[in-house]
Amino acid sequence: MSGKTTPMMEQYHALKQQAEGCLLFYRMGDFFELFFDDAKQAASILDIALTARGKDSGDPVPMCGVPVHAAEGYLARLIKAGCRVAIADQVETPEQAKQRAKREGTPSSKALVKRDIVRFVTAGTLTEEALLEPRRANMLAAVCEVRGSIGIASCDISTGRMVLESCDPGNLHAALARVGASEIITPDDWAGRLEDTISRPKSDFGSDDGERRLKTLHEVKTLDGFGDFDRAMLAAAGGLISYLEHVGRGDLPLLLPPRVRAGESQLSMDEATRASLEILTSQQGGRQGSLIAAIDRCVTGAGARQLADDLSAPLCDMAAISGRLALVHYLHQDPLLRADLRDVLRSLPDIGRALGRVVAGRGSPRDLGQIRDGLAEARRVRDFLSHKPDRPVLLESLLPLMGGHGALVDLMQRALVAAPPTERQNGGFIAEGYDASLDELRQVSGNARRAIAALEARYRDDTGIASLKIKHNGVLGYFIEVPARHADTLMAPDSGFTHRQTMKGAVRFNSLSLHEEAGRISEAGGHALAAEEEHFEMLAAQVVAARQEIAATADALSRIDVSAGQAERAAEGDWCRPQISEDTVLAIVGGRHPVVEAALAQAGDRFVANDCTLVPEDRLWLIGGPNMGGKSTFLRQNALIVLLAQAGGYVPAESAQIGLVDRLFSRVGASDNLARGRSTFMVEMVETAAILSQATDRSFVILDEVGRGTSTYDGLALAWAVVEAVHENNRCRCLFATHYHELSRLADRCDALSLHHVRAREWKGDLVLLHELANGPADRSYGLAVARLAGISKQVVARAKSVLDKLERGRAKTGGLAAGLGDLPLFAAVQADDDEPGDPVREKLSELDIDALSPREALEILYEIKRAAEST
Repeated sequence: MSGKTTPMMEQYHALKQQAEGCLLFYRMGDFFELFFDDAKQAASILDIALTARGKDSGDPVPMCGVPVHAAEGYLARLIKAGCRVAIADQVETPEQAKQRAKREGTPSSKALVKRDIVRFVTAGTLTEEALLEPRRANMLAAVCEVRGSIGIASCDISTGRMVLESCDPGNLHAALARVGASEIITPDDWAGRLEDTISRPKSDFGSDDGERRLKTLHEVKTLDGFGDFDRAMLAAAGGLISYLEHVGRGDLPLLLPPRVRAGESQLSMDEATRASLEILTSQQGGRQGSLIAAIDRCVTGAGARQLADDLSAPLCDMAAISGRLALVHYLHQDPLLRADLRDVLRSLPDIGRALGRVVAGRGSPRDLGQIRDGLAEARRVRDFLSHKPDRPVLLESLLPLMGGHGALVDLMQRALVAAPPTERQNGGFIAEGYDASLDELRQVSGNARRAIAALEARYRDDTGIASLKIKHNGVLGYFIEVPARHADTLMAPDSGFTHRQTMKGAVRFNSLSLHEEAGRISEAGGHALAAEEEHFEMLAAQVVAARQEIAATADALSRIDVSAGQAERAAEGDWCRPQISEDTVLAIVGGRHPVVEAALAQAGDRFVANDCTLVPEDRLWLIGGPNMGGKSTFLRQNALIVLLAQAGGYVPAESAQIGLVDRLFSRVGASDNLARGRSTFMVEMVETAAILSQATDRSFVILDEVGRGTSTYDGLALAWAVVEAVHENNRCRCLFATHYHELSRLADRCDALSLHHVRAREWKGDLVLLHELANGPADRSYGLAVARLAGISKQVVARAKSVLDKLERGRAKTGGLAAGLGDLPLFAAVQADDDEPGDPVREKLSELDIDALSPREALEILYEIKRAAEST
């Protein structure tokens, strides 16, 4: 094959055109081949040899290939590298191709096997076990805008869970950060508003079409039973389903009835807050060092995925939070029950993902076996817990979901072998005794194999060739093989053997008896495989029919696993059950940072716990002290305690009273964003602006070192104004860490602000960081001592001290940086005066969408602008 036009090249190019920019895996025998630029890109990513076909023709084609049986591993690496792959498989056998060629009147020798793209493999549409992380959901999202509202449809097709939501355009990034999608689909006229999205035709995102698709998919006449969906949600759902039909080439994966995610029912966190708190991934980009890594004690992959979902979307509903906490408490109070339950859960297969593969048409006998075993174990869990007294309400609601599969489990226990194989092509997964006719076919095949063994022994005796063997391969079938030195004996005309093939050192023959026995094996084996395939399809259909009930069982098991894991973590770390209230209070005694405490424990060190009490009359703490003293840790630990409590788990503290928080904001340790052209200071200001514009009196805000990225005067001025704005306007619970000692003057002016500091002492020239929080302002700055601790040379530190002495003498003479600030009126009093007068002409022009204006509209707007300009 070269670059010249041949039937195979024509077929390849036609399929490549359909691949829509994806790498094309072109099936040729036992390999998927890639050609041209696809081959160069894949060879580089996979580190495999790049070869060429058609070198002699003068027009070589770059190519590389991967074995079909090992394709999943290569696909995983390509997807991880950001590629999308189209699978072009053979859709007819060579024999069928020859028969088709005969009907079409073309030579059978030139018959080209038909190929077609059977599937697109993309980051968000994976279902294969080898391509998925067991403890992490793989989300796909579709986003569109309808009448100023953003619709988001998200799903994990490996389990079928689908969620619809809508939000304001300003909250889009926060919503997508919570979803954590591997792949995002947008209309082709809207993709520019988000980075790294897949564009699809705008026509796919119609709300009416989305509603129709959902009704058809779930065989209902109305969606009212699933929830109250607005037009934006339905449009996004239409785009999502259309994309899944496209990548599946008409076949849809498992999609469960959609759920509505209401924004007010969950704790809101923006993208910066999630990154700063390192909830699911650390700043280094991995799971290690994150919150979930420190608290995950789930014994199943499904439980770990549910825990990640809980931490990504903590609740704002007090009843729901209390329900989760009651179940954790129930299991925390009974260590023996918890240990027994976790032992049972540990052996559970991932029935949710096995179900997803079966419904998607990619299931294996092993998947059916996992569903059978998982449902049987779920019934055991239900029976085990049903006999326990004083069960909490949430557990009572979960128990019925873990039963009701008796008939299906019984059927699959009778039909399947104890450990079904991962492949179904070779059969062997239907249990003996389930189908009498199948057993008979297997007996015939088995008898024939024994007959072949007996035939081999007889031929050895008759010919006197002890090395004679009867072998089998996919091309010749069964054949007799002897060393070349004995071939003359079987070549004789009256020997009863027929020459088949001469090899180096061996010669192969056939015989009438062998041919008859091989025919019996082939016929019986073919019928047996067909029978097993028929049984597989029947069992898969039974599973598909019960998919919603099986998925509900999987969800119930994962919720129990999360609760047991939370109880286990609480018992390990001596965590407490938080008290949730409607008050705007945050009262934490002996609070600790779960990630830092775990890291210190590994090093054999002890974490220093601290209290935090924010109440309406003391809701803003200004915290000073040296770097490395623990200010940032203190800020983060209190935010994480709020998050853990509202996710429904115990918290690392002696006691905790959490007044429900509607929004959580964290501006801690900002870094630059060069990709968006933003400096560290710009990122800090953007994040601070979001806090000042969105935080309510029920929010919790942590701010660290606001203003440090610019000049001293600018930074102090900004920090001063931000503290006043939070105190006077937002009126939220807030922890504000700073090095500007001058801000302590605000304590005399802001009645709900108090001063605190992390303690440190110098002992014999060394700085001792105590990591304890104390009341009052910091007594001094320890910057030079921290520099010395970090390894700055004595000469540099000494020089810095002399400069510092001169600066402080100058400050004493002038009154310091904060001289005169005490005479300023408070933020609220000057806010109206400081607003710059608006420019109506500029504002009108900035609002225009010029491309959408007709000539007449443009003329009318010009007259309007002229009148406005004349009136100013």
